[in-house]
Amino acid sequence: MAALMLQGTGSDVGKSVLVAGLCRALANRGLQVRPFKPQNMSNNAAVTADGGEIGRAQATQAIACRVPASVHMNPVLLKPQGDRTSQLVVRGQVRGTLKAARWREGREGLLADVLDSYRLLQDEADIVVVEGAGSPAEINLRAGDIANMGFARAANVPVVLVGDIDRGGVIASLVGTGAVLDPADRAMIKGFLINKFRGDPALFADGMRAIAERTGWASLGMVPWLAAARRLPSEDAVILERPGPASGRKVRIACPITARIANFDDLDPLKLEPSVELLMVPPGQPIPPVDLLILAGSKATCADLDFLRAQGWDIDIAAHHRQGRPVLGLCGGYQMLGRRVSDPQGLEGPPRSVEGLGLLDVETVLSGEKTLRQVSGEALGQPFDGYEIHLGQTSGPDSARPVVRFADGRTDGAISADGLTAGTYVHGILGRPEQRAVWLKRIGAEAVGPDHRADVEAALDDIADQLEASLNLDDMLRIARQAAR
Repeated sequence: MAALMLQGTGSDVGKSVLVAGLCRALANRGLQVRPFKPQNMSNNAAVTADGGEIGRAQATQAIACRVPASVHMNPVLLKPQGDRTSQLVVRGQVRGTLKAARWREGREGLLADVLDSYRLLQDEADIVVVEGAGSPAEINLRAGDIANMGFARAANVPVVLVGDIDRGGVIASLVGTGAVLDPADRAMIKGFLINKFRGDPALFADGMRAIAERTGWASLGMVPWLAAARRLPSEDAVILERPGPASGRKVRIACPITARIANFDDLDPLKLEPSVELLMVPPGQPIPPVDLLILAGSKATCADLDFLRAQGWDIDIAAHHRQGRPVLGLCGGYQMLGRRVSDPQGLEGPPRSVEGLGLLDVETVLSGEKTLRQVSGEALGQPFDGYEIHLGQTSGPDSARPVVRFADGRTDGAISADGLTAGTYVHGILGRPEQRAVWLKRIGAEAVGPDHRADVEAALDDIADQLEASLNLDDMLRIARQAAR
């Protein structure tokens, strides 16, 4: 059984996309491939076929492998609820809430869970492609590490180090990473590659030789700037704050970026529509006049309601509504649109009750076990596929006008008496073009884009083709076969 781990010289060097592309390229070669990330930190999660939750990137990587997503592909997931507090999810299920100090003390105890999940994937695959987290150069975090070299050494998985040339200083970042590692960790690195290269690769040939000479690692290639990566779901909220290209599109849809925004990839399908300009509004800026306002999910609804008001966005939302323009809330955004959100058990922070925006006549109580399930059915007369991942129950008079009817007959969501405001717990509801058409028709636009899942598949194929052309995959496979059980 083969395995290969991609680690990076820093965060956001493109590891998730590269792992997804490698998974698809190797699957295209006829191999049984599985993705794996020992430890992830993200509020963008996906529901798996086996009834748990994992990081969104690993769910996309499972698509790349053409297999159902499993909780074992990301056995440890941290979901930040505050600056120093995270929900701990182990093998898809909530195991508790941790403060930063407790996490650093207790993470080594999760190594057994991580290794058990990894071995289960080994048993069903020809090769496992592993993604690290952050960078092994953060040697201050090395003790008890399960995300990078701690895992690589425990599982004896060879490492390829990824450097991002687009941010500059790539020679120093690669050579420097090797220099700060202890000898045993450094010995795990068998090769390196350069990511996000623009221009003629021949111009950096001397740079590749210099890195190889100074490190002794195999030079495995230079990956060009992958434009198709923009079409893959993102799990890192940092990308939301980067301005997109200027657009001459017709209708405008806005979503404010709250402090604990989650599952914001629900909005990705709107980017497929040439008639739509999607605006992600960062903190510190007002919500501009738009045709449709969407409130995305949240890992901490009460805290995000506070944040929303601190930004003055509650005033912008009220003005938008007074002008007779529609509002859609998804999961946590749905909860915010109601009259009140109560957290009597302190599931998302101190026990309290917070006044909602009052655009829906419903109230939410956060209690009980987290709902995790894949769903399908009909919403506003058109089919949808999606998933639920939330705490709490929402009810009230507006629930008598549900947004969706599931295949099993259950209903979900609420529509206001004036028809302007709607909310649902279903994530991914905008993925199918027939469903997008319902919402866009309300603001005078037509949905002509493809099915979102089909577009993700096409993007993965594009990325895989570029990796086949730019990397020495045969050498990478030889390195991967050095892994031992």
